[in-house]
Amino acid sequence: MAYREDEGLAFLQYMQDQELDNLVSLLIYDKDGKKWISESLSRKNGYKQHNPKHSLYWQDIAEEIQRYGANGIITQLRGGKGVLYKEVLTDVCDRLKVNYNPKAETGAIENNLLMKILTDSIEKMSSDDVRKIMDDLGIKNLNTLSGEALVSAFQAMFIAGGFKSYQLTLIVVNAISRAMLGRGLTFAGNAALTRAASIFAGPIGWAVTGVWTAFDLAGPAYRVTIPAVIHVAMLRKRSLLEKDGVGAELAKEMGI
Repeated sequence: MAYREDEGLAFLQYMQDQELDNLVSLLIYDKDGKKWISESLSRKNGYKQHNPKHSLYWQDIAEEIQRYGANGIITQLRGGKGVLYKEVLTDVCDRLKVNYNPKAETGAIENNLLMKILTDSIEKMSSDDVRKIMDDLGIKNLNTLSGEALVSAFQAMFIAGGFKSYQLTLIVVNAISRAMLGRGLTFAGNAALTRAASIFAGPIGWAVTGVWTAFDLAGPAYRVTIPAVIHVAMLRKRSLLEKDGVGAELAKEMGI
């Protein structure tokens, strides 16, 4: 196989090694710490020579995502190449029944995916837990809102973008990382985020378990592509925030 030039994954070359650490682990290991039978990343020369300096072999990481997203027969017909990231993303969205516009930009489709997971998760929470998370994130005066209104408030905050939206994304990805790897994100050190993530972990953990059970028969690749795509979506949000000139604030808030 070989990496295909892919505008959906090219931004990975600008991420720091620590930021790529969990993504690499998701591509190589299952939740029991055993290597996926079909993984090839750990056998690549780039991984062997540079791990844990992941940014030095980012194309191998991107190639692995493309490969997992490809059907085996089609991969052979393409000369061993995988599929572009947007195809992997939309396939995940279709499997998870996410509403999206296939003509939309990659980031917009990722937001729809994250919104689906976020909404499914908070709908399983008590109103008290939802208010607790909102309070930890600095959103006050919500005591009079109904459960449905709280869900709408969460969605509005996510859609608005910016740092609060990234915090919500980080909570989701942190919970998924704990469910799949047994550990949270290595750069999620913010205290309020940690408190909120502890509440969020249960519903998202249940949702993730359900997804994995549902797709065991559909093919093991989904147990890799679903969390990998969600993780890439989080990294893209982070990258965009840094481009907007809030990198120092972001690092301070996250404790890195």
